[in-house]
Amino acid sequence: MANPAPNQIRFAVEPRLVPPTKAARRLHLTLAEFNLKREALYRAGFPQACSVTGHYDLVAIDAWLDRRSGVGAVEDVMAEARRKLDARRAARG
Repeated sequence: MANPAPNQIRFAVEPRLVPPTKAARRLHLTLAEFNLKREALYRAGFPQACSVTGHYDLVAIDAWLDRRSGVGAVEDVMAEARRKLDARRAARG
């Protein structure tokens, strides 16, 4: 089957896996800077590239950035408090 012509495509596709150049851009780095810092990034928990494609998962990158900056920390604390309260309620019967 031949690839569809551009005017036949109805919906844009936002790829989740991106090549190293775009992963670098997500961090506001050039590819050269990303390559220089890659091992340090991995030591800091940065997600590894897919072993099949060599591409990086943007969702995993964003989650890593959120964890490093503390985004979602309040929600995590509230969720843990809810779990503890639910456990206490369940223990009471």
